[in-house]
Amino acid sequence: MTDRQALVVRGGWEGHHPVAATDHFIPHLQDNGFAVRVEDSPKVYADAEYMAGVDLVVQCMTMSTIEKDELAGLTAAVANGTGIAGWHGGIADSYRNSSDYLQMIGGQFACHPPKKAEERTGEQSDYFIPYRVEMLPAAADHPITQGIGDFDLVTEQYWVLTDSYNDVLATTTVASHEWEPWQRPVTSPAIWTREWGRGKVFVCTPGHDMDVVRNPNVSTIIERGLLWAAR
Repeated sequence: MTDRQALVVRGGWEGHHPVAATDHFIPHLQDNGFAVRVEDSPKVYADAEYMAGVDLVVQCMTMSTIEKDELAGLTAAVANGTGIAGWHGGIADSYRNSSDYLQMIGGQFACHPPKKAEERTGEQSDYFIPYRVEMLPAAADHPITQGIGDFDLVTEQYWVLTDSYNDVLATTTVASHEWEPWQRPVTSPAIWTREWGRGKVFVCTPGHDMDVVRNPNVSTIIERGLLWAAR
């Protein structure tokens, strides 16, 4: 039987460990019958002939930019049945200036709240705060989240800009504090799926670094999400 084809596109801001994080999941894909190709830029998306045969795109490209032909190739592939999946800034903070990408993915990173000023040191850890990922009723029987209950993390908590087209499996609530400009708690999706044409989209916002990626709940959700999104 011919292997299904997975394309890993990784790069952008190195603070999200795009190589180590995707390497963590590549054996899982291979064990589930995927031949995996790895690229360090979105240029491959412009190759329509190749993209037509891709069953899953694993997008791990924080920030960065994408050319018009690359974006057109990606969105066309997903609309035609290629799945796209990812975690944290690798999918929810990619290609900030490309509205068609943001619409397809269904959520855009807005902020990750910091600790109070007197606890900050100028390091990434200024944004590592305790928070809870809360599973919704829809998650109880979903193949991505079945059997997983609410869980706690200490890492970046993503506030995302989103819309009602997402099928949300889990949320997280950003607290309000006297040192922040928002005046009441804000609930954002933390894990969601989205149908786009004949393709499927999966996003998990936890995944800032390898400690989070290796968290048993996060790792299981991402592993399942990759398989769910694939054609």
